[in-house]
Amino acid sequence: MCLLPARPALRPERLTSAAWARPPEPPRPGRPRVWLARVEDLRGALAPFAGTLDSGERARAAALRRAADRDGYRVAHVGLRLLLGAYLGVEPSDVTFVRRPCPVCRGPHGRPDVPGVPLCFSVSRTDGLCLLAFADTPVGADIERLPGSDVVAALTDTLHPREAAELAACPPQGRPAAFARVWTRKEAYLKGLGTGLGRDLRSDHLGASARGPRRMPGWTVDDVAVGRDHSAAVAVAER
Repeated sequence: MCLLPARPALRPERLTSAAWARPPEPPRPGRPRVWLARVEDLRGALAPFAGTLDSGERARAAALRRAADRDGYRVAHVGLRLLLGAYLGVEPSDVTFVRRPCPVCRGPHGRPDVPGVPLCFSVSRTDGLCLLAFADTPVGADIERLPGSDVVAALTDTLHPREAAELAACPPQGRPAAFARVWTRKEAYLKGLGTGLGRDLRSDHLGASARGPRRMPGWTVDDVAVGRDHSAAVAVAER
């Protein structure tokens, strides 16, 4: 249960302004490359590259009400373009994004993709931090700040019944961290599938255990080490 020793989590690479100075090593088969970006560290360094964003990205950033959210969006998406440009050997502004069809309803809001290239990616952000993952198969990533007890109480019943039982077995002070483990594992997996939260959260048992997530058929799901106040996970489809 929640109190057993933790399984080692993946350690992300720190995204700095030097990350795209030379082409980074591509993801190894079956293993993601995961980058952690601190918005405060990169907000100024990435400002000169804001012109790489397309009109849709600029509009979405401008529509965010909080300055912190606008900064986080720009850091995440400029960083994504710079890394994709370095991986693919193209100008960051020339990277074209599309949405794959949703596996649930076939609508145009599935997993984001760059057409015609053998590289998959996923981006997630929370206050002050961004997580970017790249792989040669479908990949999903999620990062969240630990929630308050009220959020845990409100959302526990939306999870798989076994996950809800695991959370109930945790001492109250441990539930926010256990809930964040479940939520990030589940959202990373669902983003990798391309369904996002359109899939019933009760359908899949990823688990709350600090030892690591349960194995999902055809997928490798790992926790990512991002500090005591946050939780993160990445899910990669197996070949």
